[in-house]
Amino acid sequence: MTEVALARRVAAEFAGSAFLAAAVVGSGIAAQRLSPGDTGLDLLENAAATAAGLFTIILMFGSLSGGHFNPVVSFADAALGGLRWRDAAAYLPAQVAGCVAGAVIANLMFALPAVSISAKDRATPAHFLSEVIATLGLLVVIFALARTGRSRSAPAAVGAYIGAAYFFTSSTSFANPAITVGRMFSGTFAGIAPSSAPAFIAAQTVGGGLAVAVIRALYPRLTPAQAAGIVVPQTQGSQAAVGDGEAAGVGDGQPAAVSRQNPAR
Repeated sequence: MTEVALARRVAAEFAGSAFLAAAVVGSGIAAQRLSPGDTGLDLLENAAATAAGLFTIILMFGSLSGGHFNPVVSFADAALGGLRWRDAAAYLPAQVAGCVAGAVIANLMFALPAVSISAKDRATPAHFLSEVIATLGLLVVIFALARTGRSRSAPAAVGAYIGAAYFFTSSTSFANPAITVGRMFSGTFAGIAPSSAPAFIAAQTVGGGLAVAVIRALYPRLTPAQAAGIVVPQTQGSQAAVGDGEAAGVGDGQPAAVSRQNPAR
């Protein structure tokens, strides 16, 4: 299959990250306005919109970039051989800038100042542990599906996991350094104070590192070609190439994923 040009993949990561942040922040603002004073209902509305939005956004852009929208996902993919390290590094600023842009757009859509720095303090030991667990679980979901040839289910599974993790973690499952940075720029329901962001990002990094270790232990035969198919496989290229991949097979007899690995590396 033909590899999608890096510039197009980076653009897809920027756009997808922007839509994701707009969904998270915008639905939080809408929830507070629709259900004032009912935090539980606000959170349910925010979680449902985020889960559905994430499912759709991965479908929108996944065929171009894999649909990461999360630096921890990208660097875990690089660590497991599915993505070049330089490509993961190129994704990072696009993901962060996209999330900031999405938060600003969400503010503007609800007639708020474009930028309002959040004052919501979330830095506690319980929040730190929650972010470690949320990030660990997210990556295991993604790579378990890739290893077992079920990456096509990833958009629904990732959306469902994040929606559930809103409620089973005290941090409401940010699980993403880029969205953590973006949410600092909205002093609304989904915001996070800049003073709390470093602890969240550190916890997410720890969770990502643990996830790579867990994935290697549970799925020692995960191949670079399978890892390259996360969150969903790229589908650019000819149907003939698809047929060749299916005939060859990978791992558990599943069709070959599009590899972004440089064979000469």
